Amino acid sequence: MLGNIDTLHAIHRRCTADQPLTPEMRDWLAGALSRYLEQRCETLNEAFGVIHGRGGVPWWRERAIRRRDEALRALVHEHFSHLSVYARAKRVAELAERYARTAWPRDRALDAMPEAYRGTPRAGLWEAFRAGAKMPVSERRLRTLLGD
Repeated sequence: MLGNIDTLHAIHRRCTADQPLTPEMRDWLAGALSRYLEQRCETLNEAFGVIHGRGGVPWWRERAIRRRDEALRALVHEHFSHLSVYARAKRVAELAERYARTAWPRDRALDAMPEAYRGTPRAGLWEAFRAGAKMPVSERRLRTLLGD
């Protein structure tokens, strides 16, 4: 599903940059539009192959979760790799709770990360919160996510 979203993003970038589509992109887009226009699919999500299964998560939520998880892993790799998995999770959970209460209410309106955050754990937190997935996450989930 996310591969199709990546293709849509690539098509969008080329269109907005006034660049031609590759033959593969053109064929993929034409096929998806044909499926929809010929009523072989009820929705554009189905035609483009980005429909989630029953009980699954929508593509945009899955992407946000992946971005959040990548940011949290990078945060741990850069600042807390010397700690045990349990200690990593506890430290990140504490920092995320504090950030959610103090700085995130102000930072959420920013288009770019504050320069003062660069090279600090706050940079990773800003990226994780900015991803759009649920934050902060539980310490238990963090242990699973941040395990080696």
